[in-house]
Amino acid sequence: MSWGRAPLVLLGGGATLLVSILWMPALLPLASRLLLLPRALLSMASGSPPSQPSPASGSGYVPGSVSAAFVTCPSEKVAKEIARAVVEKRLAACVNLIPQISSIYEWKGKIEEDSEVLMMIKTQSSLVPALTEFVRSVHPYEVAEVIALPVEQGNPPYLHWVHQVTESVTDSGIAPSSA
Repeated sequence: MSWGRAPLVLLGGGATLLVSILWMPALLPLASRLLLLPRALLSMASGSPPSQPSPASGSGYVPGSVSAAFVTCPSEKVAKEIARAVVEKRLAACVNLIPQISSIYEWKGKIEEDSEVLMMIKTQSSLVPALTEFVRSVHPYEVAEVIALPVEQGNPPYLHWVHQVTESVTDSGIAPSSA
């Protein structure tokens, strides 16, 4: 054993404990996110939304109960038609159109590049399957992009509004028609 390592060996257990205690507050945000990982992985594997945790303190919002869904369209005209339809059908509270995005992707063995319009759709997470089916039924692409991400946090009045606007669809328990 070299003398240079002896103090570390002798203080190893105590030093580890001291460092752990001092670093604990810095590690808490990471630890709390890691605890959510199994739930997220399970929901991705099962294809079903994650079980809803209890409402965030005081806000009444259940994290993940609202989603932002993203859909790309070939033109602003198509995007506006779909956006108006999903809002009218109460599948979404709001749709933002982001024009002139560039998409680079592989399709049928070729690298493609297109100018598209991105739709950012705010809806209840429980409505994402019905939203997806509707978009697929009216979208001109052979394979329409519809991806949704749960909203963990945000402005509580806005998140409440999203629920309120789309409430009649979820209360009926019936998926809206895709006409």
